Order: sequence, then structure tokens, then C-alpha cells
Amino acid sequence: MGRTVTVATCALNQWALDFDGNLARILKSIEIAKYKGARYRLGPELEICGYGCSDHYYESDTLLHSFEVLAKLLESPATQDIICDVGMPVMCRNVRYNCRVIFLNKKILLIRPKMILANAGNYRELRWFTPWSRARFVEEYFLPRMIQEVTGQETVPFGDAVLATKDTCLGSEICEELWAPNSPHIEMGLDGVEIFTNSSGSHHVLRKAHTRVNVVNSATAKSGGIYVLANQKGCDGDRLYYDGCAMISMNGDTIAQGSQFSLDDVEVLVATLDLEDVRSYRAEISCRNLEASKVNSYPRIKVNFALSCSDDIYVPICEPIQWRYHSPQEEICLGPACWLWDYLRRSNQAGFLLPLSGGIDSSATACIVYSMCRQVCLAVKNGNQGVLADVRRIVNDETYTPEDSQEFCGHIFTTCYMASENSSQDTYNRAKLLAEQIGSYHINLNIDVAVKAIVGIFSMVMGRSPLFRVYGGSSRENLALQNVQARIRMVLAYLFAQLSHWARGMPGGLLVLGSANVDESLYGYLTKYDCSSADINPVGGISKTDLRSFIQYCMENFQLTALRSIISAPPTAELEPLADGQVSQTDEEDMGMTYTELSVYGKLRKMAKAGPYSMFCKLINMWKEICTPREVASKVKHFFRMYSINRHKMTTLTPAYHAENYSPDDNRFDLRPFLYNSTWSWQFRSIDKQVSNLESKEGKPVLEDVD
Repeated sequence: MGRTVTVATCALNQWALDFDGNLARILKSIEIAKYKGARYRLGPELEICGYGCSDHYYESDTLLHSFEVLAKLLESPATQDIICDVGMPVMCRNVRYNCRVIFLNKKILLIRPKMILANAGNYRELRWFTPWSRARFVEEYFLPRMIQEVTGQETVPFGDAVLATKDTCLGSEICEELWAPNSPHIEMGLDGVEIFTNSSGSHHVLRKAHTRVNVVNSATAKSGGIYVLANQKGCDGDRLYYDGCAMISMNGDTIAQGSQFSLDDVEVLVATLDLEDVRSYRAEISCRNLEASKVNSYPRIKVNFALSCSDDIYVPICEPIQWRYHSPQEEICLGPACWLWDYLRRSNQAGFLLPLSGGIDSSATACIVYSMCRQVCLAVKNGNQGVLADVRRIVNDETYTPEDSQEFCGHIFTTCYMASENSSQDTYNRAKLLAEQIGSYHINLNIDVAVKAIVGIFSMVMGRSPLFRVYGGSSRENLALQNVQARIRMVLAYLFAQLSHWARGMPGGLLVLGSANVDESLYGYLTKYDCSSADINPVGGISKTDLRSFIQYCMENFQLTALRSIISAPPTAELEPLADGQVSQTDEEDMGMTYTELSVYGKLRKMAKAGPYSMFCKLINMWKEICTPREVASKVKHFFRMYSINRHKMTTLTPAYHAENYSPDDNRFDLRPFLYNSTWSWQFRSIDKQVSNLESKEGKPVLEDVD
């Protein structure tokens, strides 16, 4: 009868401009899909060139090489007898489009351009592409000669159309189109399209998976259908980590779930579904059928091919499943770890170096590297030959096989405790014990000689010696003496990263890891060009609150008992003199606010688009049980003063794993000035006026200066 269809979707770890690697991964996914019985294969957005090409999309080379890869795909025996749906940029009439190229048996069936582009947050698609604005319109596209020679076609359909096979109808969406309020699948479904496909380049953010799954399932819950989602995975050369999560849904239920975090470069998800389930689901939705009778039809590309076979009555059908979500702590454990692995293996370095202070942030970074080592060992144990080959290349040993995560950690991870006269014995002990438990190669050193040399040069030239505040120095002297310690640590980190393997008789250099969290970056509670200035930072997009939860998770799941004392200690930079051997400086006291408050400010500033006055208005309600309006005003004004004074530091932030939607990442995600009038005179007067009004209504005396 021909009612069951088998479709495949993919999560591929593509790399921007890696045309050889991208082609190999696409072909492998098609071969796996065919082996599993699929008659249709969907891949991620712009998979041929890699999604993150950015301004390379302007280059004619990117278009040329994409078509050259397409020609290889068309010629390959692997692509025969299966509908292949691949993504690449295409220029039509001198306009560049983000397209799906759908082909079968060396014939291109349709080039479908993206109609709704992603242009917010991390996405700048309107910078490089133009949306196809002619709904339900198709024109003839003249193929390049290299493609004509393979297909024998001079022109192919280009535009907004659907495919009509012998047994069903398929319609394409591309990433952002699923998230839009006027998604194409709505009208396509009313026009009889039964299978919707979506090729995505959707990045990971903590707690985002729920939203993505709900959006996919709701696409078919109202009026039925099958929804097939493909996604990019891995680090393709930037701050983002694409988290896979390929999925297949039908009539509002999840049918197949791909992994969210994996070291597999190619993951193929296949499901067999009954088209009659879609038809019967739609049959009783009278409002849907009434609307369907009035819809304008899509152009249909007839395809002499079926996704089902005639004798399929005994073919087993896939049943709905319950989606398994990761907790935020698991996401932190797995996402940045996979991102680090891609960065390490693709940068051709020999490992990482981390300045390990014994505090929460650097300890969380160390735990993420340890998690990466665990994931690598597990992948090798499960037979992943690609991961094993990368490991052997990184450690420069063709016979090496990682079996124990601590032992592997010792090969690729160096930690370094950089003590000064202001460092406590407690942080020294915490760093040392954690390094022992995760297996890193650990170095202890003292920076006092270098610090005194630098300060001595200044004193010799200027004739004055700066003092810490506790010894009678000014705030400027105090800050300068803190900063020179921090900057010396940065210089030493890079020196040891370049030469520590050489000194140990091992080849290769190390990538320096940073560990400033997203809240510290937002406030600017860091020294410009100190240890925050690293090669990459796996925790730079994660809040202090989430990092504390992650430390707790690692303590319980990795049996790292050293974390117990780390999580209980107050955060401190240890840059000022100790008091009787004990830390006298804490982060929250220095900042004049708590990390919890900082997270709230960050979310309101970025996600709620709140300036000083709007933030004050929101917080007087949010904090009405704990703060008076006057206290709220003081807190908001203090935050904006410090944020604006330190905003220039965002221009030098280490590239960090993007995990929060309130990240202050300059010129990538958070486009704001870095030179402000830090008095915020107009804005603060508006707050003062509102406080006075509130206090006068409550019968309290009105003070002239709210701050």
C-alpha cells in the first residue's frame, strides 16, 4: 500500500571552510542513512561550507568551492536512490541566498532559498544573505557548467516550492523559519504537506533545549504532520557550540532524539513512520480542514520516487518517546568540554595550561577539562576511531590509547598555582589537592621576585614607591599594586604554555585557558590583560551561581573531594596583603554587590533591554520585600557606574563559550559603546525623582541626594 516512510536526519560536526572534511562527513551521513533504510536524508544548515563562515560568504571562493563539493556529492554512488537535502550558499541574479539543494540520482530537484533570516543575538545573516521574499514563486536557475556536466540540466527550479513524491509531499524550512510567528510550515501543512524538514545552525545556551523541543513538537501538534530537524554540532571556529539535538517529531510527539553533546563527528537519526497516522490525525480537525480549503497552493515539484515501498505492512513503526533533558549542571559539564575538545584538536596544540588559583572559577574550568578527558576516554572505549586518532596526534604517540581520565589529563593538562606574598596557604592546598585528584601536571611557583622587579623599575624611574592601602597608600596605589600581580601572572602563563612541554622533553605548545565568569565580565571585575587574557575561556559565558552548582555536581559525580573546601570558601582575588595569614579581601566586598545581584542586573540589562531607569522600576517590585526604593536606587546607580567605567575591558575579553543570553561579549553578541558618560546624569535624575515621589506618597522625608 505504501504508507510507511523512512527518513533520516543528521547532526554533523562541520567546520567553517573545511571543504574536504565537510564533504567526508556529509558522505558518511548519507551512507549511514542508506544503510539504515532511509529514502530521504536531511543535513544541517550550510553544511557544505560550514555555518560560521561569516564574512567569507562575501568571497567568490566560498561559492565556487561549495559548488565543487556539490558536484562531488552528485557524482558519488552513495547519493544514488536516496533524496539528499544539503545546505550551501547560492548566488542567483547577483543576490546571495542561504539555500537547500535537494537532489536525487544526479538530478537537482529544487534549490530552496531561506525566506526568514536570523539576525539577532549571535546571528548576522542579513549581513551576508538576502531573504527570498516571493512566497510560492519559483523561477529557473541557470546552473554552473561544472554542475551541468554532472546532471545534464541547464536550469533547475529555484524558489519557494514543495516536493511531491509518489506517496507524500515534503516542504522545507531553514532554521529561523521554525521560530518565526509566521512559519512556512503553517501554510504548507494546510496545503497538504505531510513531512516538514528543518536544517538548523542552532547553538547551545543553558536551558535552551526545552524551548527547541517544544517549538518542534508544537509545529505538528495543531494540525498534524511529521517534522524532521537536523542541526550542526561542535565548535566550527567561533565562540558558539552547536549542540546537535537532531530530532524527528510526529503529531506533536517526539519520535526520535539525537544526542545533545557528543564527540561523534557524524550522528544519523532514522525513523520509520506511518503516513496514515498523519492523515487520520488531520481528518478530525475541522478548523484545520476549513482553512485548508481556502489556502493558496504551493508550486509542486513532481518527483518520480517514493519514500515508502508497496509491501510495507510488516515494517515496524517508531513509537513516541519521552525527551531526556540534561540538567544545567550536566550541560556545563558536557557542552564546554566538547567545545574544548574541538578547539584543541583543530588548533594542533598539545594541550591546555590553566592558572589554578584554588577558587571556584578556575576550579570549575579545571573540572570542565577533566570532564573533556572523561568524554574522550569514553568515546575511545566505545570504538570511536576518529577520537583515538586525534588523541594520538595530540600526544604525539601512535601507540597510545587513553583508558584512564586522570592519566590522560596528565598528558594534555597543566595547572599552575602562582603564589604571591598575598596568597594564603588555604588556596595553595586547595589547588594542589584538586590537581592531584584530576591528574593534571601541576606547577607551583612564586611571582614575588617578578612583581618586586617591576615595581622597583617604576620606583627607580619616578623616585616614589607605591604602597597598599593597609600600609597608608592611596586607592590608586592599591589598585596598581594589585594589577601588576595579575598582569605578571598572565605573562608567566604564556611563558609556561610555550615552554613547559619543551622543558619536560615533550613536543608542542599549550593553549592558555581563562576563567573569568560572565558576571565578573559584566561588572568589569578583572584586570585588563591579566589571567583573564587567555586563548579561550570555557566558563566566560556562565554565571557564578551556575558555576557553584556545577562544582557541587562534580563533587558528587566525579568524587572530587577537593571541591568541598573550594565551594565553601568566599571568592577572593588574593591581591591585597593578608591579615594574620588570613584573606582580608573578598570579591563581593570589593564589588559592592553580590554575584546573585550581578546576575539579575545582567539579565535585566541585556535580556529585558533595561536602562538605569527601567531597571530601577523593575527592581523596586522584584526586591520590595528586601529593599526600600532608595536602596534599590543606590544599587542600580552603583552597578551602572561600574559597568560603564569598566565597559572598555569587554573589548579585550578572551573568546568564551557562549552559554548565557546576557553575555557582555563585545561586538559579537552585545553591541554597545565602550566609552560612556559614567555619571548617567539624566537617567539618575529620573530615578531620584521617582524615589522622591514614592517617598512623599509614603509620608517619608524627602532627601535631596538619593545616592
